Amino acid sequence: MSTEPFALVTGGSGGIGAAICRHLLDAGTAVVSLSRTEPAWHHPKLHTVTVDLMDIGATRQAATELAARFRISHVIHTAGVIRPDLLEDVKLQDLDALVQLHLASPLLLVQAALPGMKAAGFGRIVLLSSRAALGQPARTAYSATKAGLIGMARTWALELAPHGITVNVVAPGPIAETAMFHAVVPAGSEHEARLAASIPVGRLGRPEDVARAVMFLAAAESGFITGQTLFVCGGASVGGVGV
Repeated sequence: MSTEPFALVTGGSGGIGAAICRHLLDAGTAVVSLSRTEPAWHHPKLHTVTVDLMDIGATRQAATELAARFRISHVIHTAGVIRPDLLEDVKLQDLDALVQLHLASPLLLVQAALPGMKAAGFGRIVLLSSRAALGQPARTAYSATKAGLIGMARTWALELAPHGITVNVVAPGPIAETAMFHAVVPAGSEHEARLAASIPVGRLGRPEDVARAVMFLAAAESGFITGQTLFVCGGASVGGVGV
């Protein structure tokens, strides 16, 4: 096993996950990116593992192997999909898939990393939820599982605080320059312009906005913050916004 501490980042091949990886690397932290595709960029301290986090068997195997290879000090879970549908059209297979991706995969990864974190007396876990956890039309499966992340994080925070491990949540609002966002809102469209205008700060978010918030909660100096949810949404969590 490597003696150097590593940050495990899911969804690190693009969008918010890639921005978080770059910020961690710039700060001198070694990173393991866990996603379905490899990043299109390289760094001497970036290790990549390809896995489908919707596959519970593959996720469990990857978690076990990663915990054996790396000393994991951080788990940052950013991987996500939306699968929008109005209530009448929600499919149980979509709900099952999002439960696996948003809830079960971080559970398996954190369980694998916990022995090392507890032995070190240090760990930082940051889970990415969404402003949609507060409710959003056509987001039954997405909102339910993203809200579930918040409850899960608060429970973990209570259990792990005595071990020097903090657990927090970052909940982004609409973040442009990401494949997930533009799968629902086409880039350069009138829809995108209306959405940006509806946000109190008058613009869409960028991956770097979220990465900076994650870096704050992931820092060793942030040990007195746990069980919290930080909305990075331009004020959308206190005002209506439609996607």
